[in-house]
Amino acid sequence: MTDPFHALRAPHTPADPDPGFARALRARLERALLDAPEDTMTTTEAPTTTAVRLHTLTPYLNVLDARAAVEFYAAAFGAVPRGEPIVMPDGRTGHAEVVLGDSVLMLADEFPEAGLIAPSVRGGPSQSLRLEVADPDAVVARALAAGAELERPVADSPYGRGGVVRDPAGHRWMVSREPAAPRPGDVVYASAWTGDAERSRRFLQAVLGAALPGELGFSGGHPRPTLMACYAVPDVDAAAGAVRRAGGQAGDPADQPYGRVADCVDDQGLPFALWTGPLGSGRAGGLAHLALRVPDARRAMAFYAAVLGWTFTPARVADGWTVRAGDAQPRPRTSVWGGHAEAAAVPTFRVPDLAAAVRAAREAGGTGGEPQQRPFGLAADCADDQGLTVQLVQD
Repeated sequence: MTDPFHALRAPHTPADPDPGFARALRARLERALLDAPEDTMTTTEAPTTTAVRLHTLTPYLNVLDARAAVEFYAAAFGAVPRGEPIVMPDGRTGHAEVVLGDSVLMLADEFPEAGLIAPSVRGGPSQSLRLEVADPDAVVARALAAGAELERPVADSPYGRGGVVRDPAGHRWMVSREPAAPRPGDVVYASAWTGDAERSRRFLQAVLGAALPGELGFSGGHPRPTLMACYAVPDVDAAAGAVRRAGGQAGDPADQPYGRVADCVDDQGLPFALWTGPLGSGRAGGLAHLALRVPDARRAMAFYAAVLGWTFTPARVADGWTVRAGDAQPRPRTSVWGGHAEAAAVPTFRVPDLAAAVRAAREAGGTGGEPQQRPFGLAADCADDQGLTVQLVQD
């Protein structure tokens, strides 16, 4: 049977490709073969070295020994070599690359003839390298174990948590983690309220020494000494309304450079504040614990449950309750403790030597209780000559 489409079939005639199109296609194929494709299914925290691309700005360091530096960056920061280093005829490493997270770091040995020398030879670093990590404490510890020099211990700040080390070549690394968004009920600021703010500041400086938190403020002219805590909330205006409905007092919310704030007093006379603001505006990171010592714990729990959404579980002291904010504890850890003559917020600070801190409190004109073993460690209450009470716990 004759194929009905035979008459329609045209003879096969090879076509001459367009020269411009052929050049463009060849270039695309060469790039595809030379450049490994992005792995869109990668689920690991750091991409593979072949998937990492150069960003707009790439640091290029000169070090004392590039081979040793690559080993240091691998041990300290989890760096992964990227390709093979280029070795010059005289044995020096002319170029090497490592991958740190999603970025590339380039390095080479010193070339004094070109003015390229390590910071330790020059006399010190002229720049800092900020390294974002999930756990600054662990990374700094690894860096020190691998031979780094500690410049600044890991600590909290309004800009996150981090420390500073210098690598063996003298480069300065800021090992950091950005601040986490405050959760409802987190203390973002704290101020010691007394009659004379400067006297209270001098007292705590004598007791805590270098441990006096930079985020702690002092305010004078107050008849009742207490710590005034400022709590993060999603909506200051709505939370201020909840304060009033729960029997407390709330001033009109006001916009400040650091966020929107409302000054409040709870239904047992304890002052506090509410805050909504931008990430990184501050956190009272120096407090180890906050205890709301109140006459009626049940009343306090009902009030703060209505205002901050807190829930409570029994603590290991009589009429004491541990605060929960959602599925976690607020920062710092917070408790409510009933049975006290009047309401006061009492902060806890960690000290390396409790006995010495208690002696310092007495010598500064205040009182210092005898250290006692508590469920959470060796602790003592101290107060200045105005009645501002703090709890000290030995590290």
